[in-house]
Amino acid sequence: MKRSTFVYDGDCAFCTRCAEFIERRIPTGATVLPWQFADLDRLGLTETECEEAVQWVGVDGHRSAGPDAIAALLAGSGRLWRIAGAGLRFPPVRAAAWSVYRWVARNRHRMPGGTAACSLPQETRDRLYGPSTG
Repeated sequence: MKRSTFVYDGDCAFCTRCAEFIERRIPTGATVLPWQFADLDRLGLTETECEEAVQWVGVDGHRSAGPDAIAALLAGSGRLWRIAGAGLRFPPVRAAAWSVYRWVARNRHRMPGGTAACSLPQETRDRLYGPSTG
C-alpha cells in the first residue's frame, strides 16, 4: 500500500526532535523520514525544496511545504490533530503560520534541541528567508 510521505531535514537536531514528536504523538499513516534518506526523485522533490521547508507528498502526488505540509499531515491524523490542521489552513492563520515558520527555520539552531549543526549558512538563510533584520 502506498503511503503519504512527510520529509524533514535530518541534519537538524530541532527538526529531528519535531519529527520524533510526530512519530510518538500524532497518529498518522504517513511515512516520516529525513530528506537525506528519501528517494527525492520518486517523491518529485529536490534537495533545494527540502532545505527550504518540510515537505508533504500525498498518496495522490499532491505536494505541499512548510505549514501547509504540516496541515496536510494533521489532516490524516486523529480528530483533535485534524482540527488543528484545519485551523492551519484558515487563511489568516495560514499567513501567520508561514511567518512563524520562516522565523523558526531561520533560527532553528536556537530552538530547544537545536545545535550549531542546525544552522544553515548565512548566505543560504538570506537566499531562503530574506536578509536578517537584526
